[in-house]
Amino acid sequence: MEAAKLSKWWDSLNSSFWFLPSLMVGLAIGLSFFTIGIDHWLGSDVISEVNLIYSLGPSGSRAVLSAIAGSMVSVATTAFSITIVALQLASSQFGPRLLRNFMQDTGNQVVLGTFISTFVYSLMVLRTVNESEGREFVPHIAVTCAIGLAIASIGVLIYFLHHAASSIQVDNVITAVGDDLEQAIQRLFPEATEHSFLSQRAAAAADIPADFNRHSYPVNAKGDGYLQAFDDGRLMQIATENDLMIQVQLRAGRFVVQGSELARVFPKDKVNKSLRSQIDGAFVLGSKRTNQQDLEFSINQLVEIAVRALSPGINDPFTAIRCIDQISATLCHLARRDIPWSHRYDNQNQLRLVTVSLSFEDVTDAAFNQIRQNGRSSVAVTIRLLEAIAVIAPFTYRPADRAALRRQAQMIKRGSHDAIVEELDRQDIKAQYLDTIGAIEQL
Repeated sequence: MEAAKLSKWWDSLNSSFWFLPSLMVGLAIGLSFFTIGIDHWLGSDVISEVNLIYSLGPSGSRAVLSAIAGSMVSVATTAFSITIVALQLASSQFGPRLLRNFMQDTGNQVVLGTFISTFVYSLMVLRTVNESEGREFVPHIAVTCAIGLAIASIGVLIYFLHHAASSIQVDNVITAVGDDLEQAIQRLFPEATEHSFLSQRAAAAADIPADFNRHSYPVNAKGDGYLQAFDDGRLMQIATENDLMIQVQLRAGRFVVQGSELARVFPKDKVNKSLRSQIDGAFVLGSKRTNQQDLEFSINQLVEIAVRALSPGINDPFTAIRCIDQISATLCHLARRDIPWSHRYDNQNQLRLVTVSLSFEDVTDAAFNQIRQNGRSSVAVTIRLLEAIAVIAPFTYRPADRAALRRQAQMIKRGSHDAIVEELDRQDIKAQYLDTIGAIEQL
């Protein structure tokens, strides 16, 4: 399985409510057979000598196991209901795109899995309790283990009540999205070396043949959806082994219509059905965007929280400012890393793969544009946007990055001048604007 498809498969499992609980149920069934087997092997005479092990008869054991199983079903139902309510609150307050983050919460999955696993374990042990005359059998160790799981479930329930209340607090939500962003940056962007952008070879016009479009073969999408990811390593391998040049037409996160071009392959006379199938298999389409290779997706999650907070119905600039602070930290981390080059060469210095790279300017526009447009009448938000740019500026070392920050600062100032009528507020914004431009220019 290609790396991109394997990553998508794992991401879909990780964001489901059934995968981890199902694994825990399987472990609970295995544990039941193991503990019952120990009971058969040791025998009741040996077990009765250990004081810490449950030692009641068949009737008492059935009552204990039945009570545990019944209570676990009730608690699991309650926990699931609380989770659904939390998802509804998150969707209405922070936006539906954040539901994926809540569903990926390992804590919620472990809680549900613990309750269901304890229920299944109790049922598996209950079926072995036998009180027929001459064939009486009570799995004392297995029942003791069930009691231990029930006690552990009480601790898990206490944790869940705290976790459910804290997980929907806006600061925790923003921090969680910021952590996802940081992981995406570490995964997609390499560590920066000192002025490494100067050593990057400029793509010469001769590297791409002049007749590339006329003599290249288009690889078209077989369906509609978002381009979630593509396996650039696989495409590079295909191009090198078959002496081809592949040009990817879109970057991850863009919506693809059936029949539109995903890539072009040069020269077209080397393309056959098998090669088309291999290239098409390197692209992963889906019904929704993910952060697998799409950094803008996580940026948009923070922007959506800020824009909702700035809407007239909510009017919460403090939440928007918290999002801006998190965005500024993200852009500081990104500015210190290398942007992957769009041109990939083989060991013989032949151009094999051309991709559409995501620039620092693209990320900056995605981070600031909508907040700037929706918060232009808020003095506090406008000033914090300018302050964020001043914070990011010292971390940039590419002239294009500084130019992107300067352009955003200019747009913020112009937009606020038209929306804010109080002269003193305008003066405060102008003073911060000058400080921001000074922070950019002094580098």
